[in-house]
Formats: sequence, C-alpha cells, structure tokens
Amino acid sequence: MRTAICDEFGIDYPIFAFTPSQHVAAAVSRAGGLGVLGCVRFNDPDELEETLAWLDDNTDGKPYGVDIVMPMKMPTEGTSVDLKSMIPQENIDFVDRTLQKLGVPPLPEGEGRDGVLGWLHSVARSHLDVALKHRPVLIVNALGSPPVDVIETCHEAGIKVAALAGTAGHALRHVENGVDIIVAQGYEAGGHTGEIASMVLQPDVVDAVGPDVPVLGAGGIGSGRQIAASLALGSQGVWTGSIWLGTEEYQNLQSNEGWTEAFTRATSSDTVRTRIYTGKPARLLKTKWTEAWAEEGAPAPLPMPLQNLLVADAHNRINASGDPDVISMPVGQIVGRMNQVRPVAEVMADLIAEFEQSVARLDEIV
Repeated sequence: MRTAICDEFGIDYPIFAFTPSQHVAAAVSRAGGLGVLGCVRFNDPDELEETLAWLDDNTDGKPYGVDIVMPMKMPTEGTSVDLKSMIPQENIDFVDRTLQKLGVPPLPEGEGRDGVLGWLHSVARSHLDVALKHRPVLIVNALGSPPVDVIETCHEAGIKVAALAGTAGHALRHVENGVDIIVAQGYEAGGHTGEIASMVLQPDVVDAVGPDVPVLGAGGIGSGRQIAASLALGSQGVWTGSIWLGTEEYQNLQSNEGWTEAFTRATSSDTVRTRIYTGKPARLLKTKWTEAWAEEGAPAPLPMPLQNLLVADAHNRINASGDPDVISMPVGQIVGRMNQVRPVAEVMADLIAEFEQSVARLDEIV
C-alpha cells in the first residue's frame, strides 16, 4: 500500500487520520500513517502550544499534520456579545425547552467551555501561528481554501497545504489558489460534508485536477477494502476520521459510557446530515437531539457561527450527561462498523491486512 504521497511525507502507508485527539494522531503516525490533529477545539493558544509540544515528543520523530477551520474570506467578527445579540429569542427558547424535555441537566457551576472560538477566522490564524513553531508537515483547512497569504506562509516554511472538497469545481478552485493536496470528501463522511457520494466524487476530482495534484479519498472509509476501492478510483491515499472515534486512545479525550454505547450500537443508517451543529451541513449521529430539530415547529438552524454559539452550551451539557439516546456527535456512516473499542495500532494493522487481501483477490480475478 505505497503511493507517491508516502514518499512525499516520509510515511509507510497513505492513511491520513483526522482526529481531535493528540493521542490518536500520535499513535497513527507511529504506526506508519499520518495523524492530523484537529484544532477547532482549542480556544487557548497556550493549550494548543502544549499539545503540539506533546506531539513533537510522542511521535518517535514521525511526521504529523494540523487541521484548522479558516474561511478563505475574512468574515466580520464582532465580540461574543455582538454575536449573541443576533440570535433570535425563539431559537434560544427552543433549545432550553428541548434540553428540559430530554432531561439534560445543567453543568455544575464553572464547568463547560466556549465551543465557538475555534470556528472564528482570527482564532484559526492563531492556530496557524502556533503550528508554525512546531514541526507539522501538513496544514489542512476544513472549510475550503485558506487565504492565499496563509498558503504562501506554509510553503515558505516547507509545509504542504491540503483542503477538503465536495465537488470537482471546489477542487479546481483549491488548486488555483495554490493548495497542494485535495481531500475529496464524499457524502458519507462525518462532520461537514457535501452532497456527492465518494464513488462518484473521487474519480471526478482526480480527473479534474490532473495527475500532478494528489487526491485523498474521504467519506465512508473504515476498512482495507474501502482503501483499495479509493486507490482504484485514482486517489493516492485516504483521509479517515470517524473510525478513530472508536479507539482506546480517543478515550483520553472523550470517555463516558454513553458516548461509547452510542457509536457501538449504531448502524450505518443511524446518521443524519443537518445544519443544526454549526449552521453548515454536517453529518451527525441520529439521536433524540437531532430528531427534535426535525419536528414541526422547530426553528431553522442559524448560519455559522451563530448556530454554533446557540448550541455550544447545550452540546456541553448533552455530552456531559452521557445519555446515548441524546448525545450530539459528528460521525460518518462508517459508524456501523465501529462496534468495539480497539487500540489504534490494531485498527491500522487490520486496515493494512484487509487492503492486501483485497488486492490479492483482485489479482486472482485479473
């Protein structure tokens, strides 16, 4: 399972793993892939500084990447008070009623964290500033192309830039802006995702950008067979995310019985693509929380970042409660295969072994 992108990054396998957990990212990198740390959860630059220093020291010298959320166009950012004043009272009342109806208790005094700051452009730039003090080999933007000056700064530091794309047109614009690697993310993916399924999207993107631009297939990839399919579609590697939520290392970041029960019992039909998480379409685990927003009389989700601001405290309360019927979790349709908690090294070994078996089976057919 070796492609040109392996040589470009000095990795053994073209498996890129997006994760908000530094423990997962480090374990993937140590196992021969490329762990990519999601930074949106870091409101405090000092906390990110500490986390990246930990990654520097715990990846055995292997490469890793960093994922930020930075719109290409600079949004108008006011203060938290300014933003809150833009949220309709009916939306606030709906959230309060729904939490009460679902039996979600309030957080103890002083607990919880602001879930909005990491989505702001200014904070994303601070994430980049911190990252440049460390040794990531890849900066990935989860909201299209980063600003051109950001791409140029990364290139000056010898860092490659990748961006997610949900259409061939998106991918072409990324390349025109100077992005090095395209992540073709299909409809099946968790979190923010588009409307075109991976089987159609990946060859469209590969053909559009041409042979000189590496493409990573994303969306619904959690087995060696799916990696083989992605490479057969023309991608040079895969971008994985949801599958790492079911690992032992992830429990260092998010650990409660409700969370684990929610994803281990879910099937591939138990997700929904909705705007209720951030204001942009994102795939979440289907629970009583997502169903409440689909009921008659529920308000329409607000645009980003207002929706995130509206539900940030609710998500803190929901996740702290540990109720698997209510939990708010971005996850892809691959959740149907996440039926047990395993160490990262074991997941990696299974991905590689099944890939080899799949290729051998195809060789027999040929």
